[in-house]
Amino acid sequence: MSVVIRHSPWYSSNLTLVQPTYSIIIPAYNESGRIGNTLERVVEHLRQQKWSAEVLVVDDGSRDATPEIISRFAAENPEVQLIRNPGNRGKGFTVRNGVLSARGSFLLFTDADLSSPIVEARKLFAALEDGADVAIGSRWLDPSLQFQRQPLLRRIYSRAFNLFLKIVMGLNFHDTQCGFKAFKREAAQAIFPLQQVHRWAFDVELLFLARKMGMKIVEIPVRWGHDDRSKMHPIRDGIRMGTEVLKVRWWSWAGKYRLPASSSPDKK
Repeated sequence: MSVVIRHSPWYSSNLTLVQPTYSIIIPAYNESGRIGNTLERVVEHLRQQKWSAEVLVVDDGSRDATPEIISRFAAENPEVQLIRNPGNRGKGFTVRNGVLSARGSFLLFTDADLSSPIVEARKLFAALEDGADVAIGSRWLDPSLQFQRQPLLRRIYSRAFNLFLKIVMGLNFHDTQCGFKAFKREAAQAIFPLQQVHRWAFDVELLFLARKMGMKIVEIPVRWGHDDRSKMHPIRDGIRMGTEVLKVRWWSWAGKYRLPASSSPDKK
């Protein structure tokens, strides 16, 4: 069970809690070198767009000054809140913690390095407003939008993993792993409580569950740039991701996921 510590909740002038339209969730682990700049860029964009929004930064048990930096920023920027995990639990757990704490009608999670610039969020939100339940950013629908390409070896691993997902999970998307995804509130509330994967392959599980529930998933090409400071090791973590994917498939066969009665799951 997660421990949630909030800072600077966003209140209106009459001290009632404002219901935001958008929630931006940012998972963070040992991000002291860039989280301050990331928050500045996110908050600046939200204010430029005049969006009613909250920014939930979920610290995953950082060992550096990440939570202190977030707390100081939140004290001066009421849109921002800090949520802290009970220790290091993994990116999937961290995103889930943020999503289940969010209050917006439209929820988006993005990586702390803003590999996809926050200005791309409007594309995903527009897809949700047009009827999608889930909108996922894609690096590969239009590779020309990549302003910083991955090293060749990473690209090879990425394409191989994508093929693996198509064969094992039947997920016919160009890109499941871009850390830039948005959900209608109703979709998020149906999917995330069922999530079991706490680390790298959680994206796959989320999409698998959304598809089983018959949700409309739209893949959107977004601008994206590789960050050399990525914490993911392509071989070690790739093996772990493959193992987690197989677990998701097994859990589905074994009936571990208790889908909402209103959903229309496929039988794969």
